[in-house]
Amino acid sequence: MNKILFLFLFVSSLVLAQNNDTMTSAELQEIEQAKELERKEKIQDYLTKLEEIENDISKEKVWMKSYASYMTSLDIRAKLDNIKKRIKYLKKKGKSISELDELNALISKEKILASQIEKLKEKGTAPFSKLLTPPEIEEATEITNPIEIFTGISLIKTQNSDYNDYISRKEKLAELIVLLRKENEIYKEIRNIDTENVYTQSANLKAKELKRFETALDTMIVTSEVYQKRLEIREVNINKDIEKQTYRLINIGIIILVLFIIFFLMKLIVKKYITDNERFYMANKIITFTNVTLIILILFFNYIENVSYLVTILGFASAGIAIAMKDWFMSILGWLVIVIGGSVHVGDRIRVDMDGMKYVGDVMDISLLRMTLLEDITLTSVLDNRRAGRIIFIPNNYVFTRMISNYTHSSLKTVWDGVKVTISFDSNHKKAMHIAKEVAKKYSKGYTDITRKQLNKLRNHYSLKNTNVEPRIFSFIEANGISIDSWYLTNAYATLTLRSVISLEIIDAFNAEDDITIAYPTQKLHVETLRKPPFDTKEQEIV
Repeated sequence: MNKILFLFLFVSSLVLAQNNDTMTSAELQEIEQAKELERKEKIQDYLTKLEEIENDISKEKVWMKSYASYMTSLDIRAKLDNIKKRIKYLKKKGKSISELDELNALISKEKILASQIEKLKEKGTAPFSKLLTPPEIEEATEITNPIEIFTGISLIKTQNSDYNDYISRKEKLAELIVLLRKENEIYKEIRNIDTENVYTQSANLKAKELKRFETALDTMIVTSEVYQKRLEIREVNINKDIEKQTYRLINIGIIILVLFIIFFLMKLIVKKYITDNERFYMANKIITFTNVTLIILILFFNYIENVSYLVTILGFASAGIAIAMKDWFMSILGWLVIVIGGSVHVGDRIRVDMDGMKYVGDVMDISLLRMTLLEDITLTSVLDNRRAGRIIFIPNNYVFTRMISNYTHSSLKTVWDGVKVTISFDSNHKKAMHIAKEVAKKYSKGYTDITRKQLNKLRNHYSLKNTNVEPRIFSFIEANGISIDSWYLTNAYATLTLRSVISLEIIDAFNAEDDITIAYPTQKLHVETLRKPPFDTKEQEIV
């Protein structure tokens, strides 16, 4: 009985234990499903965060494009190596048609990949090679003149701009690394719950990517420090040269200013003590020329480092320069002849023959290359040009090749002018000559006295044979009468005025005389009439 009871209790306990085990497995399965669902939800959350980070990373196009190009070049190199191995194998053992076709296709593909490798050559050697390399620092030459100061300042600005760009790239790289680290942290979390190892390869690639970017940042930090030191040294040297040239420019400016003041005072003294306009003009010109020459020499010897080298170059180039600038050199030489020789002065009245035209006027200026002439109304203007008042520019080299007449050379301010009146053959020519002489004496007396004094002064410089200054009367036989030429001295600047007065006075005096007739071209006609005879012989009839 006891045995039966024990057996019953044992069987009951077994049945009860089996029911308990069945409930535990169901609960465990539910728990496992809940855990799996939770794991997938976590992974999905992590993937969402990764997508957001990837969007932020994709905004940094410069670094990511460079890295993508680098990875592409590595992939192409790997493919190219495999293709080369396959081509090598097919060349040795390929015999079938399909293998030969495959060989030709691989050779074509090899050429394409090789060309792509050449384009990505710099990308394949090291990642970010161009981005990590700082801009080249130009080899700055020594600043030797004020114009190069602006070049030095521009160089400093350019270098600072390049350095700022480089630092900007470094800061963007640092921001990118922060994002990549966040991405790697998320991948680590995913790997901890990724029982199927789905994201293991992606996590490894992202870890390598982060390591490469961190290596690039370390390189860039060291490079930027060295680059900054080099730029500081270069900037210090440029600033020293700029400071040196600035001080030199200030000193030269002070010297030039002192020269201007000295020559300005000299001009004031000349203006005060020289009353003659011609002498004042020449003195003023000499002072200005000396001032400019000194300034040029000061600048020349301050900013030409190797004068002997320049002289050598000019020596070799002198022949070509002399041919190319012949007219200029001749004009400068003509200026020296004019200024030193004194043949023409400012204010002189001259006549110049240029290209078949004759110009008479007053010299307004004598520069290094040309004379400036103001054309006046003269007999030449009346008879030839029929216009006046023009500004004529005469090259100085014309003193060697053209006819230049000076009407007011040295102290002589008068010229001989003449009036021609023709009288008839039956006129009293002696009385006419006497009248003409008296009229010329009357109106030219002042100029005659002035000329006499001027000629006496000229005797000290020139040999004068005939110094007669009285009016001269000449008579000539012409086709239609006797020509009475009256020559007298007049103001070189106003010949037409006195000529007009004397001409009218002579005409009035001749008209007042009964035995003087002014002649002009005339013609006499002899007319004869034809008379008829009293009988016309042709009409008579003979019987």
